[in-house]
Amino acid sequence: MADQQTFVIVGASLAGASAARTLRDEGFRGEIHLIGAEEHLPYIRPPLSKDYLAGSADRASVFVESKTWYTDCDVQFHPGTRAVSLDLEDRRIGTDNGGSRRYDRLLLTTGSRPRRLTVPGATLAGVHYLRTIDDSEVLQSLLADGGKRLVVVGSGWIGLEVAATARTLGNDVTVLERGAVPLAAALGPELGALFATVHEEHGVTVRRSVTVESLVGLSGQVTGVMLAGGEIVPADLVLVGIGAVPNVELAEKAGLDVDNGILVDAHLATSDPHVFAAGDVANAQHPLVKLRLRSEHWANALNGGPVAARAMLGQDVSFDAIPYFYTDQFDLGMEYSGFGPLTSGAELVYRGDRTSREFVVFWLNDGRVVAGMNLNVWDVNDAVQALIRRGDRVDSARLADESVPLEQV
Repeated sequence: MADQQTFVIVGASLAGASAARTLRDEGFRGEIHLIGAEEHLPYIRPPLSKDYLAGSADRASVFVESKTWYTDCDVQFHPGTRAVSLDLEDRRIGTDNGGSRRYDRLLLTTGSRPRRLTVPGATLAGVHYLRTIDDSEVLQSLLADGGKRLVVVGSGWIGLEVAATARTLGNDVTVLERGAVPLAAALGPELGALFATVHEEHGVTVRRSVTVESLVGLSGQVTGVMLAGGEIVPADLVLVGIGAVPNVELAEKAGLDVDNGILVDAHLATSDPHVFAAGDVANAQHPLVKLRLRSEHWANALNGGPVAARAMLGQDVSFDAIPYFYTDQFDLGMEYSGFGPLTSGAELVYRGDRTSREFVVFWLNDGRVVAGMNLNVWDVNDAVQALIRRGDRVDSARLADESVPLEQV
């Protein structure tokens, strides 16, 4: 019977493509339809602010699968097609080209979109956001030859990665941060300050505790960013990186439960048993910490799509992966694993040489490791994740002692 079913995936993303592959790998022989609003094949996003933006990676390297894979595996890919309606009772998806398709199981991997800057002048030419491969290619064409004045509004991961890439390409870069320290919400003030220092050492100007009042321009082109108090920071182009908004409109209009994303259980099932969600858009109940988490990072999409696919097939699976992300900025490489909501007020334990910026740092909540970050130290992430998953109280002195293997802490 399963071989006669139709599974529809809305969102030609990493999560969507990973789910499609898993369905075929698990032996599903029914119809698979992958609907994507962009004209491109599904692709991975981390390179868009790193090596692809820098021009050191080719286009083919960012695609999840080759074009022939979709044909060979009989996955019907519908590029340039936007899902505009969802009828839960009839189990039917309607698209902007007038078509509709009934499904037996539906997976929503609609992702998120950049949060828009709403100050006066925000629609001037030269104001950019980075979400798609097209966005990255436009920025690359403008930054590749260097000599531009780039102002980055926001100092999150996207903003700082673009700042590092742009500076490496020889551009003048200024980062504007509303708070006292970049990345404070993600890493805390101590480690956020380290990232700011690294940028400053490489010639990036980091402006802290500033408020953007407006963008100014000439003949419709942005020429600067006005701060509270009237100072204008000159700019040839502006990148806005102030967060993302999950694309829940289709789900919300249909009547699915929505709250900071589409609400799903540990199996990635929504409030409708025939509909699942994964990736950026899914606000999932994590079985390990009994918290709801919505993650916009690459690993969440990579790992969540396959879990959703197996759940669609009726397998007893749950999405219990520990959140993970990485970044590369100048000579600093980092991997982070853990549960951000549990790190507030946590004890920091360092293992390694902080002065040379080669160390692992752990966040301890009630003596338990809830997150860990390895900075310019490699091949330890599995051990870090094992400590988090174990959930036991640890001796912080042994945790900091490099002579004690992490597996024996």
